[in-house]
Amino acid sequence: MKQSLGFAVDRHQSTLPTGGTGVFVTEGEVPSGSLVSLYPGTIYDPHNPILIQSLGNPFIFRCIDGTLIDGNDKGLSNYIYRSCSGRDRHGPYETSDCTWLTQYPINPLAVGQYVNNQSKKFPANVAYQELDLPSDFPFHLLKYIPNVHYTPVSQLVDPTVTRLRRVVILVSLRNIHLGEELFSSYFTVVH
Repeated sequence: MKQSLGFAVDRHQSTLPTGGTGVFVTEGEVPSGSLVSLYPGTIYDPHNPILIQSLGNPFIFRCIDGTLIDGNDKGLSNYIYRSCSGRDRHGPYETSDCTWLTQYPINPLAVGQYVNNQSKKFPANVAYQELDLPSDFPFHLLKYIPNVHYTPVSQLVDPTVTRLRRVVILVSLRNIHLGEELFSSYFTVVH
């Protein structure tokens, strides 16, 4: 990762006393305006049922349009993601990345769900940016995208319409130095 981007990030114990796991710059320096991480998970359209998965789940990200992304890598959320990912395979070809559910993700940016909320002592140094992957996104690269739809294509009102894949990225608001923890504002979305 450092060779390609000039920096690396990884999960470690947060500097916040009650922060649990956090995300840190472990190599190099992140320039302002850089993609720092991705928020992985199952994509739920506003009409999809998510009550059971959301109980006690602090990893539900709500997008501006009501789309939800469940970034929990444990329990029921883990099983649902793996099931949807397996369902959407094209023969031997994966169309999403399941390795973010493990300790060793193939895509090292897929740790955005562990970025903690800012505080007065630790102001936000990253912000969320929602985007939809274009329908012509290269098929051979989908296996690195850590997001999968809950609803199968067969249940869409018009399955002939190409569905875009929602991705939430975290972008650096300033230069972030080696050893710094990433913090975001849970109440702000950058358009």
